[in-house]
Amino acid sequence: MFVFALAVVFKLVSIQFVHGDKYRALAEKTTTRDFPIPANRGNVYSADGSLLATSVPKYDIRIDAIQAKDVTFEKYIGALADSLHVYKGKPKSYYRNIIRKARKNKNRYFLLARNISYSDYIRMRNFPLLNLGAIKGGLIVEQTTRREHPMGGIAERTIGYERQDEDGNFTRPGIDGAFGVKYLQGKNGKRLKQKIGNGQWKPIADFDQIEPQDGYDVYTTIDVNIQDIAHHSLLRQLEIYEADHGCVVVMDVKTGEIKAISNLGRNKNGNYYERLNYAVGESHEPGSTFKVMALMAALEDKVIDTSTVVDTKKGRKSLYGRVITDSGPGYGEISAARALEVSSNIGLATIIDEHYSQEPEKFLNRLRSWRLDKTLGVAIIGEGEPDIPKPGAANWSRNALPSMAYGYNLEMTPLQILAFYNAIANDGELIKPRFLKSVKSFDKNIEVFKKEVLVEKICSNKTLNEMQDILKNVVIRGTGRRMYSETFSMAGKTGTARTDYANTEEWNKDRKYISSFAGYFPADNPKYSCIVVIHKPSTKVGIYGSDVAGPVFKRVAQKIYTDTPIIDEVETLNFEHKVVEEDFESYYENARKYRELMPSVIGMPAMDAIALLENLQVDVRVKLNGNGIIKKQSVERHQKLQTNQTVVLEAS
Repeated sequence: MFVFALAVVFKLVSIQFVHGDKYRALAEKTTTRDFPIPANRGNVYSADGSLLATSVPKYDIRIDAIQAKDVTFEKYIGALADSLHVYKGKPKSYYRNIIRKARKNKNRYFLLARNISYSDYIRMRNFPLLNLGAIKGGLIVEQTTRREHPMGGIAERTIGYERQDEDGNFTRPGIDGAFGVKYLQGKNGKRLKQKIGNGQWKPIADFDQIEPQDGYDVYTTIDVNIQDIAHHSLLRQLEIYEADHGCVVVMDVKTGEIKAISNLGRNKNGNYYERLNYAVGESHEPGSTFKVMALMAALEDKVIDTSTVVDTKKGRKSLYGRVITDSGPGYGEISAARALEVSSNIGLATIIDEHYSQEPEKFLNRLRSWRLDKTLGVAIIGEGEPDIPKPGAANWSRNALPSMAYGYNLEMTPLQILAFYNAIANDGELIKPRFLKSVKSFDKNIEVFKKEVLVEKICSNKTLNEMQDILKNVVIRGTGRRMYSETFSMAGKTGTARTDYANTEEWNKDRKYISSFAGYFPADNPKYSCIVVIHKPSTKVGIYGSDVAGPVFKRVAQKIYTDTPIIDEVETLNFEHKVVEEDFESYYENARKYRELMPSVIGMPAMDAIALLENLQVDVRVKLNGNGIIKKQSVERHQKLQTNQTVVLEAS
């Protein structure tokens, strides 16, 4: 027994003094650990400072039910139950019983509230017992952050997000994903926690060892008003034509700033949402919108001029064993300019084949000089690759050039097409589309983004002026004539491309198309360029770019122009408008005549109706439902009004 006792003492001394540091470090490692505290991601703002994405802190409130001494616990358990009853609604006895049960079961991690807001967190930590803190009261607070988009589904995919899967892989679409690592994510903090069994960890203190540093704020080029217009205009057209998906992009001509970008796809229930960023990531055959590039190449290489006559036959022509068709009965002999205006496949294919078939590299080099074979290098992750075929490639044949002339046998993204049209509007300067204006920390600029020029001049002024005239005529007398407006000028090109045509049997059963329109407005003093692309519209409703995509372009252009008119000079302030004068006289007469009786405001603009009612001799409360023109009023005309009476107006 004595020898055994000596052995035990020897072992204790060895553990305590010889290997003590090793075992103490091991014990500390297994019972305490630093846990990362995620930093708040920076906010994403629109160009005017409207909030597009923000990190909202959420809190879980728990209690270490055995931390408080018996006297303290018994003193405050009743008051804590009262506070929880007021906050959450269940009976006081319920909260007393579950907390007592947690203490009896030695639960050191009992949940009181999950995923609550900051204001509720402040309220709960002031409840009796919890207000004593972590040491005396057992309070445990765990903070997480959740990314929210105040604008809802509008531009949600473009704004983007950052998500991590179970394997630690990140998905980073949109602006939030592209600039998350560099600017938005900030630096995580640290909090020391102690293991309390069953895989649970409890914070040792109610403060962080290292406080997290919030990320920088990103200011985008998005204009929320234009974004709203683009989103709802696209959504309306997708629903009308029962299309699969589509996109619309609006860009500032001079700066390359993206003012709006909407991408909507249909789910299995027939509803549309921001599924993928089609404008940036989806490469497809552009169809007739590429005819602009083909004709510009021929004009710039001086192999033709706008008056060169091309024979489009009677709408059908066989070229290298493939039949090319035009819509309608054909146009016969027409000028090269007219061929683009009416979007003749035969006309453009004939021009390119006749002048480039012996030296295709000349045509391809012209396209390469415009960077059409390269990505734009936009900041958003996932830009689609353009595909411009070349001799020797698998997709090259004798039909390659004529097919390219009218937008087939090549692929580009909507944003890449828009950038080229924007260069035409911008007097030849090809600009990189830009999504960011600046990065800030509070009011301090961390980085400011400026215009980036990709090609200083894509062509001569002569070619540029000729193409600008043709694009105006497309809307005035060409395939886009249904979009023409006497009061507002637009320029651009329609596009209608077949898809799945390689599978002839399948295509004949279920034909699918891509309808598009690319251009700019106003035509003579361009402020914005825009592209609309709609995939797989119902053939029962319509397929042509002028019918499907054109109305979206026109609606976006006119609404933007109406909301933010572009005025260079005001000639006179003494301008009289007959309709305006008559409206004012009618309003003034009503204002004088009706002082205590209810007037008829039906047919009046909502704001005029409210002003009229609020300036009566009787104080009434006006409630407006809707906006626009008043269609209905709750109080009939000539009824005597009472003080504080509520009048409800229904507007369209």
